[in-house]
Amino acid sequence: MFPLPPEDRTLSPYTGWTRAHWEAVADGLLAAVEPYRSADGAVITLPGRESWSRCDGLEGYARTFLLAAFRVAGGGPAELLEPYARGLEAGPGVWQPIEDRTQPMVEAASIALSLWLTREHLWDRLAPDTRDRVAAYLAEALRHEPVDNNWWLFPAMVGGFLSAAGLHTEEADAAVERGLARIEPWYAGDGWYTDGDNRSFDHYNGWAMHLYPALLAHLSGKGSPGDRLRRFLESYALTFDQHGGMLHQGRSLTYRFASATSLFAGALLEATPLSPGRTRRIASGVLRRFLDEGALSAEGLLTLGWHGPHEPSLQSYSGSASPYWASKAFLGLLLPADHPVWTATEEPGPTGLAALPGPGLVVQNTGEVALLINHGSRHHPGDPLYDRYAYSTRTGPTTRAPDNHFGLVRPDGTVTERGTFTPRGAGAAGDLAWAASASDGVESLSVIRGAVEVRVHRVAPGSPVRQTGWALVPAEPPAAGPGARVRDGDGLVSELVAVRGYTRAGVADDPEGSAFGAPALVPVLEGVAGDGWAISTATLVHADAAPADGVPSVEVAGDTVTFTWVDGTRHARTVPEPGGAAL
Repeated sequence: MFPLPPEDRTLSPYTGWTRAHWEAVADGLLAAVEPYRSADGAVITLPGRESWSRCDGLEGYARTFLLAAFRVAGGGPAELLEPYARGLEAGPGVWQPIEDRTQPMVEAASIALSLWLTREHLWDRLAPDTRDRVAAYLAEALRHEPVDNNWWLFPAMVGGFLSAAGLHTEEADAAVERGLARIEPWYAGDGWYTDGDNRSFDHYNGWAMHLYPALLAHLSGKGSPGDRLRRFLESYALTFDQHGGMLHQGRSLTYRFASATSLFAGALLEATPLSPGRTRRIASGVLRRFLDEGALSAEGLLTLGWHGPHEPSLQSYSGSASPYWASKAFLGLLLPADHPVWTATEEPGPTGLAALPGPGLVVQNTGEVALLINHGSRHHPGDPLYDRYAYSTRTGPTTRAPDNHFGLVRPDGTVTERGTFTPRGAGAAGDLAWAASASDGVESLSVIRGAVEVRVHRVAPGSPVRQTGWALVPAEPPAAGPGARVRDGDGLVSELVAVRGYTRAGVADDPEGSAFGAPALVPVLEGVAGDGWAISTATLVHADAAPADGVPSVEVAGDTVTFTWVDGTRHARTVPEPGGAAL
């Protein structure tokens, strides 16, 4: 990796990193891509696979331009913009045209934002004919239809810049208004947006749905999405663990530390519940974690994957330059060097529990690991990045032996998928939280307290059932015995304990593993839900931190499940029959 400044454990006792480290990483990333720039400067074609759009050279230009723009707008050397200025002269004649639902619309937003951020350094100094040609190219984003999700914000971003520059103003202002209006019905509450009409709740909340409205407000001086952003960060901050891990859930995970973007956006708009020292601690932690874990190639390029190259973390639209949307994290450099986010002493990351009724999620952070209990986010049936019952910062979905899955066992031994499911609510009561959902023939309820999650499923009486837990890369083969328990090399333990309806326990081997390594072992419980109830507890804790709450006793009477915890605390919930009324 490129050279970095010495650690500062006085200012940053948890990560050792300061603003100088962010600047050094930005400079290193920019220097690493330069050998792959075309002679005219307009495209950067990195080694690796081609995306379905075949716009990889444009992506390389636009996404690294954004990185250079944040660096320069934050006080960095203006010389970083010189190759991008050359690219603007040739670009409109080289770049793929912007048409309906095509990738250049996405990249146009990054180019427009970069020009807006660095206007006095670059745009205002361009030759008039170059400005006209670039503006004409960008304006096509205002006239074509985006994909019906976060893409509506790309023409809005282009419109914001062109309006500020006094060009195509009527079309530009309309695009801003249209984009912000389109995402409004997708606001689900609790600070979270669904990315389109399909209840897809994931990192796009931070690096798109909140980011672009925040930047439009900041750069134009018009409006403020502050209240929703503040609310979002209350729960989103809990999704990062003390090791700098982020949730491995949702699509486009190869953008990696772009997940830190909204943390800085909250500070920029003064719309954050986080203290400055906590904001930097989380953001620096996630940036450092990915770099320490091998996200860069030997040439200093961001690879396609997670810690390192990892095909299952990708989508068909992922190409060699796609990871450079991670540039968004450097939004933090817009905060001046004397801003408290950069000068305050680092504080511990947040811990706690949050129930989110809007998106149908529960988020828990113990410090060691952050968990997402999923009864509301989906993309399309069968997508392991969306249809699992739970995700974490230390585990990734497995496919050969699906983790965190419940299904009915067919006569041939295969297990049903979760399928399309319907959220049935989420809530909290003191130190306990719950969420519920329903799919074809299955009513599901998760109740979490401390490190213990109780997984309740109601099915047709007599159904053969199978429940899996968190997948870990084992430190050693599991010991023989009745338990469903796996331990990894870091001392993290995944365990399932049968409470009702399961009679067999063991582990399943997934040779392909997950983004965290291969092979992986998955705890498994199997049995027959004679009375229609399949109940277990699931934990993911460090071996030295036994769950203080222990395994609760569970009683079922009619439709009501009552949990009695080891300290005597009781909690009851009603679970309708499969296909019955909502909770």
